[in-house]
Order: sequence, then C-alpha cells, then structure tokens
Amino acid sequence: METKVSAAIEEHFGNITDPRVERTKLHKLLDILVIAICAVIAGADNWEDVETFGKAKFKWFQKFLELPNGIPSHDTFNRVFARLDPQEFQAGFVRWMNAVSEIIVGQVIAIDGKVLRRSHDKGIGKGAIDMVSAWASANRLVLGQVKVDDKSNEITAIPQLLQALEISGCIVTIDAMGCQTSIAKAIIEKKADYVLALKENQGRLFEDVQLLFADLEKSQYKAYAWDYHKTVNKDHGRIEIRECWTISDPQILHHLRGFENWDRLTTVSRIRSQRQIGEETSCEDRYHIASTSGAKRILAAVRSHWGIENELHWTLDLAFDEDHSRLRKDHGPENFALLRHIALNLLKQENTCKRSIKGKRLLAAWKDDYLLKVLSGLFQMNN
Repeated sequence: METKVSAAIEEHFGNITDPRVERTKLHKLLDILVIAICAVIAGADNWEDVETFGKAKFKWFQKFLELPNGIPSHDTFNRVFARLDPQEFQAGFVRWMNAVSEIIVGQVIAIDGKVLRRSHDKGIGKGAIDMVSAWASANRLVLGQVKVDDKSNEITAIPQLLQALEISGCIVTIDAMGCQTSIAKAIIEKKADYVLALKENQGRLFEDVQLLFADLEKSQYKAYAWDYHKTVNKDHGRIEIRECWTISDPQILHHLRGFENWDRLTTVSRIRSQRQIGEETSCEDRYHIASTSGAKRILAAVRSHWGIENELHWTLDLAFDEDHSRLRKDHGPENFALLRHIALNLLKQENTCKRSIKGKRLLAAWKDDYLLKVLSGLFQMNN
C-alpha cells in the first residue's frame, strides 16, 4: 500500500518542475511532496510540524521513499514550496480529481473566495492572498483553486478556475461578485448551468428584477406566470422558512434591461428567508438569475451554495487553523493552501471513522494503518 501511495502521487504530481538547481537537490522532490501531504493530513500546520512529523515517521517513510539524505529540514520544505510553480501544482490537483472522482451530473458546484488573513507581510507591502475555490456539493470535494492576482479581484480569477474544471451538466453557483456576463458565458461554454446572486453591482438588471417581483406580489400573483417552492426547517427552537418564486416567461424576461447580454438567461428568482428564534423574527429577500428553471431547483441550488462556507471554509479554519497560518514567503501560502485541500478531500472521503476532521487528523498521526486508509483516496473517491 505504501508503494501505491507514492506511485499515485507521482502519477498526478510527477510533471511538476523541480524549482531547485541541480547542486541543491539533496532530497527528491517526490519525497518532499509525499512527506508534506502525509504530514498535513496528520495535523501539520506549518513547515516545522512537517519536519517533525517526517522525523517521527522516518522508519515508516523508509519503506517506500528513497530519502537519500534523510528527512528534509523545515527550511528545505519552506524553500521548495515557496518556489514551486503553483499553477503546475494546481494542474496536478485537478488531474487527480478528474482521475479518481466522478462528478455527479446536476449537482451544485459552488465557487467562492477566501482570504488567508495572516498571509500578509506588511514589511514588504504584501497583502493577504485571496484564494477562489470550487466545491462539489454532492461529492463533498474541493475540485480546484486559483489565487487572485495581487492587483485584481475574484472576477478575473473565476474564469481561470472554470477553464480548469470538468463541470458539464452541473449547476455553478456564485455570489454577487461573480454575477458578470463574461462569467455566465464561460459557464455555458463549459456546458453547465448557472445560478448567480443578483445585487446592486448589476444596477439596472437588479432594479428591474426587484420591480418585477414587486409587481407580481402587488397583483396578488396574477400579473405573470410563475413557479413557487417552500421549505420549512425546525431545529433547536429556531424555525427557518424559505420561499422561492421564479419567473421564466421569455416574453417577460426580454423586457429586462441588459437581458440580451446574458447567455441563456432563462429564469429570475426571489428567495424570501424568514427566521424565527423565540419572539424575534427576521426576513430577507434575495434575488438570482439562472440559466435553468424551476423554483424547487433554484432554491436547492442556492441552499447548496452555502456548503462551501460550512464544509470548506469553516472546516479549514476550525480543523486546519488556516486563518492563523503565518506562511507568507513567495508561493508558500498558496501551495500550502492546496496541501490543505488535498488533505481535506482525503479526510472527508474516509468514512470508517466517525470523528470530526480534526479528530481524523489526530488518528492519522497516531496510527499508520489509518493514515494509509485515508491515503487510499488517492486511488478512488467514494461518491
């Protein structure tokens, strides 16, 4: 099994260019990658942890790695990952995902950004990096990530991420930042559908959609043809009611200002969320545009979108302490973020242990056989 692990990592990440000059290659790049991936799965959150884990498991690593000069130092891990081409590393990650997981047609692919808050370096005027990730809701997998350029924003990073993904037949959801005609076009070109949050950044279109649903409500829902779906959830004294109205009549939608600029714009929706906690009640309306139809489908897609916050971003902070990571040198923060994504994917797919992600990391550190079980996800994901 150990040999299969190193072979799988070499298969998916073996094309990465070694950034070191020949005379400094005291350790094989494959050895460095394998140790780093295993260490992050088992609880390492910085390069010192990675070195310590490697030394603690030296005899185990000797079974399947060459280790010509022992376990690399934390400075070696730091230098290598700081200089490793993140685009090549990301390409290897996407190849792995394409090879071992079957994307479920019709599932939601949520795209959202997350700032690595302590990756900044005020001394050299470097801000914290922003990573845009894609999360497959049904597979519960990170599919890919792209770093936002320092002088840009998520609008430019999202099309790069979409280009790398295999999302045919899926529904892509993005918050209001990604509600752009170019992004909608990119999604359609990938043979997927979109559900995009609509806010004031699309001024005229947002105003028209608001007015459309206001007129519908004022007419007691007789002005236009519409579809409707409602869900009610009760939990720990809290009641959440979500109602979704959609309008998909092309003769009505054609009157929206800017309609012709949106590829395959099929539906506009209003989702009304009411929350009751004791005597307190809150209500909020949110609007979306979509290339698919059906109130039930739109509402389910919007609800699934928040999985990227709850199952990815929140988990990275809670179980991997990502927001407190002080890695900041060159490509180091971006590449370590990808190591976390690799670890998270593998840990989420291992279902024999019922502990939390943090608990699974501890168990992987304590028991070599469990670490191997987690690593078996390199060969096949459970969908």
